[in-house]
Amino acid sequence: MANATVTEFLTRTVNATAATSTSTNRAVPQGGVFEGLNPTQYDPKNPITLFIIQAAIVIILTRIIHVPLAYLRQPRVIAEVITGILLGPSVMGRIPGFTNAIFPPASMPAFSLAANLGLVLFLFLVGLEVDLRFLASNWRIALSVGALGMALPFGLGCGIAWGLYRDFRSDAGLAPISFGVYMLFIGVAMAITAFPVLCRILTTLKLLSTPVGVIVLSAGVGNDVVGWILLALCVALVNSGAGLTALWILLVAVGYTLFLVFAVRPIVMWFLRRTGSLANGPTQTVVALTILLVLASAFFTGIIGIHPIFGAFIIGLMLPHEGGFAIKLTEKIEDLVGVLFLPLYFALSGLGTNLGLLNNGLTWGYVVGVCAIAFIGKIAGGTLAARLNGLVWRESFTIGVLMSCKGLVELIVLNIGLQAKILSTRTFTIFVVMALVTTFATTPLTTWLYPAWYQRKLELWKQGKIDWDGNPLHPDTDTESTSEADILRTTNVAKKVLVYLRLDGLPGLFTMVSLLADKPGDQDAVEHQDQTRKEEPMLNAQALSSVARLHRPLQVHGLRLMELTERESSVMRVSEIEEFAGRDPVIKAFGTFGQSCDMAVGGQIAVVPDHSFSGTLLSRARDIKSDLVLVPWSETGTLSEYPSLFDAKPGDPLANKQFATLAAEIFEQARTTCPVGVILDKTVLCTPSGPSKIDSPGLDRSTRQLNKTLTGVSLADQMNSTVQFRSAESGRTRLFALYQGDSEDDLFAVRLALQLAKNHKVDLKILNARVRHDDADVGHHAADTSHDDKTAPLSKVHTLRTPTDFEFDALRSSIADCGFDTRVTVVDVSLSGLEALVAAISEPSPAETLVIVGRSTFYSKSANAIFSTSTAESSMSNSMVISSGSGLSFARDDSQALGPLATQLIKVVRERQLQTGLLVVQARNERALQGPDAFGGFGAPPSPTEARSLKGAALAKKISALSDDD
Repeated sequence: MANATVTEFLTRTVNATAATSTSTNRAVPQGGVFEGLNPTQYDPKNPITLFIIQAAIVIILTRIIHVPLAYLRQPRVIAEVITGILLGPSVMGRIPGFTNAIFPPASMPAFSLAANLGLVLFLFLVGLEVDLRFLASNWRIALSVGALGMALPFGLGCGIAWGLYRDFRSDAGLAPISFGVYMLFIGVAMAITAFPVLCRILTTLKLLSTPVGVIVLSAGVGNDVVGWILLALCVALVNSGAGLTALWILLVAVGYTLFLVFAVRPIVMWFLRRTGSLANGPTQTVVALTILLVLASAFFTGIIGIHPIFGAFIIGLMLPHEGGFAIKLTEKIEDLVGVLFLPLYFALSGLGTNLGLLNNGLTWGYVVGVCAIAFIGKIAGGTLAARLNGLVWRESFTIGVLMSCKGLVELIVLNIGLQAKILSTRTFTIFVVMALVTTFATTPLTTWLYPAWYQRKLELWKQGKIDWDGNPLHPDTDTESTSEADILRTTNVAKKVLVYLRLDGLPGLFTMVSLLADKPGDQDAVEHQDQTRKEEPMLNAQALSSVARLHRPLQVHGLRLMELTERESSVMRVSEIEEFAGRDPVIKAFGTFGQSCDMAVGGQIAVVPDHSFSGTLLSRARDIKSDLVLVPWSETGTLSEYPSLFDAKPGDPLANKQFATLAAEIFEQARTTCPVGVILDKTVLCTPSGPSKIDSPGLDRSTRQLNKTLTGVSLADQMNSTVQFRSAESGRTRLFALYQGDSEDDLFAVRLALQLAKNHKVDLKILNARVRHDDADVGHHAADTSHDDKTAPLSKVHTLRTPTDFEFDALRSSIADCGFDTRVTVVDVSLSGLEALVAAISEPSPAETLVIVGRSTFYSKSANAIFSTSTAESSMSNSMVISSGSGLSFARDDSQALGPLATQLIKVVRERQLQTGLLVVQARNERALQGPDAFGGFGAPPSPTEARSLKGAALAKKISALSDDD
């Protein structure tokens, strides 16, 4: 009995002890939310859950707020600060329980750690973005603008600091600092300029290449460096207990900087050259070493009493910019910093901003005063310094406005002041409002003060071509240039050519430009022909001039367009564009090609947003007064020109909506600017299953037989190249140009084809398929004509002559007198234009084939029936049938960007797997500039008086003779 009692007692004791242990030491539920876990409840042992919620809210809200601000061309930092203010006590913090649930005080150390780590890396990127070579190359004006642009706001800031120190020094939580330290900090906060935001604004407004952009960028570099040095001094004074300690801090900081420059930098440069990182970009080892240097430097400056960000900034300044190393290193780091870490920091800044503290008239008075001093001091200082350096007042004001941009650098300075307890929450909020106002106003004010039209006017005025009112100073010179432009239009239509350089479009561009270039071997024959032509009577001066040779070199200007993204590396590439252009492989290949063809070529790179591609291209065409803009069609299927191994070639080039939109924009904007030609190489037009996908017949990957050799490597029986480039056996080019009447684009296509035919390796056939204005009659005639009867006398085709028809007839009659021999023929066809082109292309020939058509060329309904297109497609195509000569214009339909005839021709070429290239041209719409009745009405020949005034006496005589014949 006693034993049973003892056993029962021990059993109860053990069970009770086990139950107590289990209840007190139970692990965190591993079932997560299925076991009742609250993800918003902060757990010090597992803070990642709440951190993800916080980061997601900050990133999503920042992106949403930035969407409307992007249309106003505002930097992202404004959206990031507004996000923090919304999440802080000013707005969302007033919702009961929001702050305790999402941003509880216990979670803020982990949140602050991630934010400050991002700040250290961001300041490293800021230092990496600062290129001291700008300061060295423009030191005189940069020093004056930067010095006066800092001195004046610094002085005014010291003045208002006295009032802030007196009225708000009693706020709770401030460090016991003297007025001198407080005044130094307020002066720095007023004088500093946000260099990263400034670069972004200059790039967006396309001002980097202007005198204003160069001066602001150079002065911004010096302002940024000096501002951080003064801020480091201020922090050192705050953190030191005595003046001697502050002196030691400054001396150690200066010694550490000299140690990095003269001891560490040479070792880093040796290592970068040894690993090839300067030429080929940083390796993973170099990136790891750089991050370690940044963290070590931040650690050292932090423990000596200066903020850790200064150590990171110095490392960024120390690293080289040679070979684009700084840009490539930035690309490795910037996305994680800009997307995750930096928004967290500015959200943390916003959480410390309380607009509710601006609750009385005195505080709002200081808000207005601080904003006014920030504007007046920076604008006045920058303006006066720029004016003293010889700039006009409007330029000077623009420089002052740009230098007043505060941006994220100002917010970093303010947060350092808040953490060092120099600023109270009230004064911190006042300066945050000032930073937002000045940053927001910079872009609109700059756009208003320095628009594009004023930049062009100022450039012409500085060149001495116009007076200040815009009147030409040398009328004779302008008359001569106008006469020269008219000569170039009526002879060689393309003497100054602007080409859009794309990596995937180089083959087509090189082919087209080589045909335009004069061949040195043909010079003797040409000179003999010119001498013979001089001895003959000039009976038709206008017609002969349209195909005469001008002994002036062909000038080809290449423009390489690169997308300006949201990344800082993209902005850095713009600021270092001159050095970057010299290393660009496309520019180098283009220059080498120009030298081999003995042409005058030039290359330029523009880094702009993708929506500005068309405007940038045409703006460059206006600047160089281009006669023709050549745009290669994209082979990649997108605006990107870099093909990937994993990208499939688009089945239909017309399905490339992105590039079709770009082409439509270029055509639309260039109608009154200059002629445009879009090149579709034969590799673009071929189908994936066609013979030109891989120019290696018989190479079938599915039937390869693999043999094992003695080396143990499996090899194919036939060692064929994957792609073979075969030149034409005859070395000649077969060229077809189509003319259907009443279209300036058709006429320009014929003129351009005649210029190409001056190359003795070109055989040109002009297909004259003038379209009747009665579409039913066209369909009836085409249906009754046999396919074999491809030509017919012109007299059998009853057309109504238009002004372009008379010009075409004049060109036709002059061909025999221009020494083309039999290489140029004009064929009158009774088929539709599409049928005639397909029949001509289908004729077997060893020569390369190129077709030139006008964009606004007529496309008859009969072709749909012959080539079996759908009814819906037929109605859509015919709804787009227009003629530029009739004064109509294209509707914006990107699927018809190349015009109705070219669209249908591409489909037929792909269906029949014809080997040809295509050039779609659009002429400059001179009739739209002259008015719809400039030619005396359409459908009737112009009177001799009108023709004489429009085309000259010689052409009027020809028109009268042709009219009498009818």
